[in-house]
Amino acid sequence: MQRKDSFYLGKIVKKHSFRGEVVIKLDTDEPELYKNLESVFVDLGNNLIPFFITKSSLSRGTMLRVKFEGIDTEQDAESILKAGIHLPISLLPKLTGDKFYYHEVIGFTIKDTVFGEVGIIENINDKAAQPLFEIDRNGTEIFIPMIDDFIKKVDRENKTIEVETPEGLIDLYLEE
Repeated sequence: MQRKDSFYLGKIVKKHSFRGEVVIKLDTDEPELYKNLESVFVDLGNNLIPFFITKSSLSRGTMLRVKFEGIDTEQDAESILKAGIHLPISLLPKLTGDKFYYHEVIGFTIKDTVFGEVGIIENINDKAAQPLFEIDRNGTEIFIPMIDDFIKKVDRENKTIEVETPEGLIDLYLEE
């Protein structure tokens, strides 16, 4: 499994027992979707390694207690602590309407209700406090905050996102 074909589900945050059980903090709004997984990919040394689950239970919201096949001692559990957990993108629930996954809108065209066509989404910058669309407009980089009030329509069929940005925001990037 390659990283580009997977999504980040969470992180192993602590050991749970002397039998090798661990606790995964799930990074999701719907943890119940992931309580009966058969396997996950564990990020070890920049490789995604399949691990099979023999037992799991959801506790305290987004905490998933897991027993992996072959992880039988505290030392075994220690070796995978702090590792990221990934799943194939194909397992993501389908989103509809104006909700979207970051990876699915790369390559979409951004259109502003006043400005018109802005450009193509090259990346989503989620490192800042507010995620940003990184848009390429003929070689000029434009950043638009991904704020619900700005996003008016997501058209998957035509690969466009219609936004309504504050007056002058886009022009800031185009002035010489």
